[in-house]
Amino acid sequence: MLRTLVILGLFVVSASAQDDQVAAKPNIQAAIKRGVDYLVSHQNKNGSWGSAHRTKGLNIYAPLPDAHQSYHAASSALALHGLLECGDQRPATIAAIEKGEKWLLSVLPSQRSINRSATYNIWGHSYGLRALASLYRRYPDPAKRAEYVRHAKIQIAKLQAYEDVNKGWGYYDFDDKTYKPSGKIMSFTTATAVLALHDASTTMGIELPPVLMKRSLESLQEMRTTDFSYVYGRGHRFRPRSAINRPAGSLGRSQACNAASRVLGDEAVTDEVLRTWIDRLFERNGWLDIGRKRPIPHEAPAQVAGYFYFYAHYYAAECIEMLPENEQAQWKEKLAALMITKQEKNGSWWDFPLYNYHYAYGTGYVLTILGRCQ
Repeated sequence: MLRTLVILGLFVVSASAQDDQVAAKPNIQAAIKRGVDYLVSHQNKNGSWGSAHRTKGLNIYAPLPDAHQSYHAASSALALHGLLECGDQRPATIAAIEKGEKWLLSVLPSQRSINRSATYNIWGHSYGLRALASLYRRYPDPAKRAEYVRHAKIQIAKLQAYEDVNKGWGYYDFDDKTYKPSGKIMSFTTATAVLALHDASTTMGIELPPVLMKRSLESLQEMRTTDFSYVYGRGHRFRPRSAINRPAGSLGRSQACNAASRVLGDEAVTDEVLRTWIDRLFERNGWLDIGRKRPIPHEAPAQVAGYFYFYAHYYAAECIEMLPENEQAQWKEKLAALMITKQEKNGSWWDFPLYNYHYAYGTGYVLTILGRCQ
């Protein structure tokens, strides 16, 4: 009982302090500049971001060599995506974008999974598509755009190849390790892939395989509960009231899954559903924030993992843009203010110690968020 009261007290104090910080009007441009400066000054010589260094006592399972290749590609793609979406036009930023683009285009076609127990390449394909869509929007040159489309079609084909036999996408298969994945389908991984495919399709005019998209929606619907929480994975369908699958545990997933279901034409995801979960993200932010920076996945209450923090807010920004235009400004201001309170002294953002990739992906997520909130 005492432990419960202490935890509740921490949430109240945390929420109160957070409300005071968020109340001030956010200086988005200053935060963007600091975030961009961090990425520009920490870009690797080859144009990428992050590395496999900074191991700790407990490291995320990452079989060599493809797991780290996937982490590297996905994190670098997110960093590049953030630089492109935030709108910073300084010469150093443009140079970093050009270096990042060159590196990403050189590695994306070779993204794959050699060890089928971990198909982390799903993240590389998905966020690679996001970066390609951002590049396409930035550069009107027909030759460049044709190259981005060519690369995007390769990534789309790879996502189709790595779709699970039971519909949707996951990243673990510890049992059968089949050529066509047949392991652990995750709701959020499926949503991530769907929204990346949608971004590439609507931006570059690429037609997506109808059967693939139909199966994706069915997968998300199978993992959704009546309150629009989404269970962690397909295997959780029969225990929807366990902590990780209840609203607090789903707080980091519902934004992405609602947005993905919406773009797939699911009429059940109404504006009111989006509003409810966006509001819940702010009002119950402590459930996510208490897991932020913890080194062990799912050790926080409701089995929240730190790496869902900026992920959730990135997709919340997409949900906000699905609402009527006259409603968006208030949500965007609130979201930007919250993100600025999480910026590190060095200008970066991070939420989970993932080797040395977390600064790149975290900063990429938030620069994209702030770009949308301007």
